[in-house]
Amino acid sequence: MKKTMVISAIFFIVIFAGGIIKDQIIKSAITVIATQATGAPVHIDGFSLGVFSQSVRISGLKVYNPKGFPKAILVDLPNINVRYDLGALLKKKLHLLNVRVEIKEIGLEKNNEGKLNVDELRVVKQGREKAGKPSEQMPMQIDMLTLSMGRIVSKDYSSGREPIVKVYDINIGKSYKNITSVQQLAALILAEPMKAAGIQGAEIYGVAMLSGVAVLPVAVAVTLIGRDSAQQDFISTFDNVYRRSLEVLKRKGNLTREDKLRGVISATINSTQITVKIKKKTGSKTQVIISARKYLLPKPEIAGGVLYEISEKLK
Repeated sequence: MKKTMVISAIFFIVIFAGGIIKDQIIKSAITVIATQATGAPVHIDGFSLGVFSQSVRISGLKVYNPKGFPKAILVDLPNINVRYDLGALLKKKLHLLNVRVEIKEIGLEKNNEGKLNVDELRVVKQGREKAGKPSEQMPMQIDMLTLSMGRIVSKDYSSGREPIVKVYDINIGKSYKNITSVQQLAALILAEPMKAAGIQGAEIYGVAMLSGVAVLPVAVAVTLIGRDSAQQDFISTFDNVYRRSLEVLKRKGNLTREDKLRGVISATINSTQITVKIKKKTGSKTQVIISARKYLLPKPEIAGGVLYEISEKLK
């Protein structure tokens, strides 16, 4: 009896250890392939493959900027969940029944030459050349792709050393069907949040059109709600938050009002009127509310950009 228990325990330990080794090998392979496909460094925190459940879970996938841009995260995908067809895989066909991708943040950067980091990815550069040509890779089919889009942090260095920073809180979810290429998948993950934010002039849009990515969404999970301000609570003292906010506004534009007693700072940044309101809350929290208007029109993306820079100062 004891011998049988020992053999069973050894068997399960071997299976468990084999599963870990298998996941590590596949994780390393995916990291290498993704790096080669994008032309930019790719990192994955965790990978899990379920053979019996026919599922894959990838956590903490980050694509960093390509060459010619600061070392920073371009795309942050905290969770990717996949249901695949094992039978098709055994026939050397990649058939994914359902793919769910959480896009936490896209770090969009335009350098001083006016080039966008997303347009310098290898998958985008090759997309135009390969569009319409038969694929030499394993046939790929995604029945349903669901994207959960968070925000875009846009930094534009083309007008000077001090970047113009804008934050677009998208917070929408969309689903697409019949994705048949890596170019389509990459274009959706990158271009769809940019389209939702109203960002124009990116080459990736043309690649998306040529690769046939203009599929209709079959469902919308969340509705984008317009705002005219950005707000965040910080675990910091009022004095520290006020000082850091003042530093950012002085560096970015021209101060028009400075009232520490009331916790209000106003400035003009690129013809946009910025008002920062700082309020002491309970405990160690301090609240910051920023509004931005240009020619009386609300500019929440600029307010979000100022808030982003203040938060970076407070780290």
